Amino acid sequence: MNILDVLEKENQKATLPKFDVGDTVEVYTKIIEGEKERTQIFNGVVIAKKGGGLKEVFVVRRIVQGEGVERVFALHSPRLLDVKVSRSGKVRRAKLYYLREKTGKEASRLKEKFVEKKGVVKKGQV
Repeated sequence: MNILDVLEKENQKATLPKFDVGDTVEVYTKIIEGEKERTQIFNGVVIAKKGGGLKEVFVVRRIVQGEGVERVFALHSPRLLDVKVSRSGKVRRAKLYYLREKTGKEASRLKEKFVEKKGVVKKGQV
């Protein structure tokens, strides 16, 4: 095992949030302003995930006052506090870069992915 592998294992997070491309997420980041620390939330759709290990990053896009805003977050960053999935999107692609040309409702119109829970009976089933 070389030195880079040891450093990478030390700096990786023990538990990673489970989300995928197309999911609408809330990303909680730690912001330092002078001597004060606060938590900032960035809501949006995950349009890309890439990399592996310590270099894994994901891109979140949202529309603010008619303009598209994208942020790239490092998954193992100490400033990344949490990622919560508010809605799962059903997509067929690994990268959703086509959303960059879309505005308004078009940009956020992804079909929702519903996951069946084991042991739960759907309506109409007996």
